[in-house]
Amino acid sequence: MTGLEQRIVGVRLRGLDGMCTGCQAWWARLVPYPCWQVEWAAGRQARHLTAAVLGGRA
Repeated sequence: MTGLEQRIVGVRLRGLDGMCTGCQAWWARLVPYPCWQVEWAAGRQARHLTAAVLGGRA
């Protein structure tokens, strides 16, 4: 390996999802914010909690 390859491999460590922190930062710039998946999940959670409080009527 060349010096550049060693630097890249040494800095770009894989996370639990298999992506390195550099790739995660790159994709974070490409994904629109706020994330529609988070909005959808938060809305579902809110509806579930409302239904639980109102006895399933929401």
